[in-house]
Amino acid sequence: MNISEGVRADVVGSIGDAAGVALLDVHSDPWHHRSVLTLGGAETLEAAEAVAAAAVRLLDLDGHVGAHPRLGVVDVVPFVPLGVGRAEESLDLGPARAARDAFGRWAGSSLGLPCFFYGPERSLPEVRRGAFVTLAPDTGPAEPHPSAGAVCVGARPALVAYNLWLESRDLALARTIARAIRCPEIRALGLGVGDRVQVSCNLVDPWQIGPGALFDAVDSLARVERAELVGLVPEGVLAREPRRRWSRLDLDAERTIESRLASRRP
Repeated sequence: MNISEGVRADVVGSIGDAAGVALLDVHSDPWHHRSVLTLGGAETLEAAEAVAAAAVRLLDLDGHVGAHPRLGVVDVVPFVPLGVGRAEESLDLGPARAARDAFGRWAGSSLGLPCFFYGPERSLPEVRRGAFVTLAPDTGPAEPHPSAGAVCVGARPALVAYNLWLESRDLALARTIARAIRCPEIRALGLGVGDRVQVSCNLVDPWQIGPGALFDAVDSLARVERAELVGLVPEGVLAREPRRRWSRLDLDAERTIESRLASRRP
């Protein structure tokens, strides 16, 4: 889940605590003014509802400023089946879609949040472009919540969120690189982050194009200062990268979804 708060650690902590044992990881970025909370296990739907309720209670989109685009204080809620293999291979999205639809009905009625669905029907970028313009909410009110905005609720295979910080401070260069590397497997934005720039990416099919290949593609166009994994990575994606590169790629065996599920509190 992506929430629009990345500065106040105490507030992010309070929102994360609402997830209980389902909380696997928290990644906050003050420049994006955004936090990514990874939830997992049998309690995921209930935990997602508790996190959303806490975020709506504690956050206000009015005056929010950050490098990353957003629709609401609970910006993105993706439900993801954990499996192995490439994203294009057969994965049963049925339970994820059922959870997505249930969350959307609940958030629309209980929190008054307009919810836009994405997944097999349409992509998250399509929702961001069309929300309240060419697209009406799938559940909830027709207008944005006065303090919480709206929510993008998805059902999709696993992806990897990955930022590459450039040695250059040229925002135009970062945006040019983002355009150059975009493809069905890579979504990319060139962002100004404080006085630095980064190419902020989602690896939509990380089994096809993983962190190492992305790093090399960007580094061939402009020197990469450092990589940043946002949240967790599927174990199968990590296994495809040579261990000798893990540190440079900001990867680690303890930062896989599977390892956090195995080690979470009883």
